[in-house]
Amino acid sequence: MATWRIGTTTVHKVLEAEVPALVTEVLRTDDTALLKRYPWPAPDFSRADGTFVLSVHGLVVDTGTRRILVDTCVGNARASVPFLRMLDSAWLEDLTALGYPPESIDTVVCTHLHFDHIGWNTRLVDGKWVPTFPRARHLVTRVEWDHWAGEADADLQDTMRPLIDGGLVDFVATDHRVCDGVSLEAAPGHTPGQVAVVIESGAERAVITGDLVHHPVQFIEPDVAGLADTDAARAAATRRAFVERYADTGTLVIGTHFPAPTAGLLRRGGDGTVRFVAAGPR
Repeated sequence: MATWRIGTTTVHKVLEAEVPALVTEVLRTDDTALLKRYPWPAPDFSRADGTFVLSVHGLVVDTGTRRILVDTCVGNARASVPFLRMLDSAWLEDLTALGYPPESIDTVVCTHLHFDHIGWNTRLVDGKWVPTFPRARHLVTRVEWDHWAGEADADLQDTMRPLIDGGLVDFVATDHRVCDGVSLEAAPGHTPGQVAVVIESGAERAVITGDLVHHPVQFIEPDVAGLADTDAARAAATRRAFVERYADTGTLVIGTHFPAPTAGLLRRGGDGTVRFVAAGPR
């Protein structure tokens, strides 16, 4: 579990699972050598054979006065998810051992509503799906909910309906201010209402990507879409804007699906090309 300090705010990574993947299984490309052309993330984010590891983790943002959980992974006992089905992980116990039992979380941010970001919104108790974080406000952008609300997907209903019925969901704008120093930033394309999460404290800043990228190579080749991007052109535009906004600013970029060390800095070379330079916990 990695921890980063952003001024007086701490960000903790809570790992659920890591999945070895072929680039063609995650990104919309037939170029199996894509990662081999860019050795700069290796050995942290790419393997010599051109494969990589997809990490599934949640991120706790602790401002000292607020305990915010960004994305809740896949969850246990999910029968119909495309991968990692019927997990029996210790993710919730790991979160508690870190000092954040479910009852202590006051806010859950859903960057978007894909199954691997909302699974622990609820848990199965005596055959019934109940809220995992009963005291938390669950933030979902209105654009995102309007896109998915008509879906009959069982996992979406199991992870969201108990929260809505319990009055635990706030539908917010894509630029919503969560609290002092934490705000949402629109990142559409992967899904219509996806957001990144911006953390600012003192002179320091970090941003949690959501699924605007699944691998750092998409920073240098933004037109390489994710297989699950609902609007590939818009997702590419979002990636370009993200690089323009954060390259060479010292902003720590924390990848929602990047394996350890998970975070890094966007830097431009003298020729203008972009690199993602890994940065360990701090």
